Amino acid sequence: MSTPPVVIHSARLVSGADTVTDAWVRFDGDQVTARGIGDGWLHGLAIESATVTDAAGGFLTPGFIDIHCHGAGGAAADEGDAAIEQVLAVHNAHGTTRSVLSLVTSSVDRLAHDLATIARFAERDPRVLGAHLEGPFLDTEFRGAHDPGLLRGADEASVDLLLDAAAGTLRQITIAPEHDGALEAIARFVAADVRVAVGHTGADFETALAAFDAGATILTHAFNGMRGIHHRAPGPVVAAMHADHVTLEIINDGVHVHPDVVKLAFAGAPGRVALITDAMAATGSADGVYVLGSLEVVVTDGVARLREGGSIAGSTLTQDDALRRAVLDCGIPLDEAVGALTVTPAAAIGRAGDLGRLDAGFAADAVLLDADLGVQAVWGAGARLA
Repeated sequence: MSTPPVVIHSARLVSGADTVTDAWVRFDGDQVTARGIGDGWLHGLAIESATVTDAAGGFLTPGFIDIHCHGAGGAAADEGDAAIEQVLAVHNAHGTTRSVLSLVTSSVDRLAHDLATIARFAERDPRVLGAHLEGPFLDTEFRGAHDPGLLRGADEASVDLLLDAAAGTLRQITIAPEHDGALEAIARFVAADVRVAVGHTGADFETALAAFDAGATILTHAFNGMRGIHHRAPGPVVAAMHADHVTLEIINDGVHVHPDVVKLAFAGAPGRVALITDAMAATGSADGVYVLGSLEVVVTDGVARLREGGSIAGSTLTQDDALRRAVLDCGIPLDEAVGALTVTPAAAIGRAGDLGRLDAGFAADAVLLDADLGVQAVWGAGARLA
């Protein structure tokens, strides 16, 4: 039985490039099949067999894409299928229609097991784009909320084991490029169509730039887990701005990065900032004690920190909040902020051709927002998610 067409009309459509008023979009199945303005949506449509939503002047954006997300709803991406369902449900309600599930540092065998689980889930559920390995090939000094006892160099056997377990669904991996074996690992991952991210690193400007020249294309949560910007030692953030093929992840929760520094990143890398959540299990849940990987985390007033040492341990952010903060606190134009949640992350993981836009042939993922940028409705792959 075919799915009835879905039409959303009378919207202010925000594409990541501009805003079109009195716009409409039509979905047939899991794809956008048409868009336009005015009452053109009525042409050739049997209204009685369609699902029609009057946006009433609300903002309509492509579905949000989160390329760095560990958990939500008391659950984490490394806890199996039921936990992944819970994670997705929380983030769906806040506008995220596609997620790359992130795994913190663990043993290589455990990571291989979790990659295989995510790969099987992604096969049957389009909301999961694949996995992100945030470790174990990280720097000890800049490890953040990663178990130092499990950090290691990137040896060939480990790299191959992880690639085999992911079966083509490893979307990105974070690596500290200054350590032995890192540049060889970057080449191996790039050859396997995995996006390599520089992060949790003590690298200086030159070392980061060498990693980007070697094929790395993402900077993991810019400003966090790395050296800062100094006027004589610009560090990896400025290296990422300099290398115009690199996407800068930003956790825009008001805690990880100051709003004016977020604004600086947008100015320094126009069109190359991807807003991420780096959300952990407490997202959408109460303050309290949680576990991130093998480490105990205390969440107070929505801020997650390791019990031992006090490092920030992910966030409790959702993408709709990241959008509101970008516009209201950082002064980023709405279309540019929406681009950082849609077209930019889609491109960062090689999905610019089918995700992140409300154009014909793209995935039928959309978010309807009110005048205050609150989520009113969410569609993913043509189905109403929230």
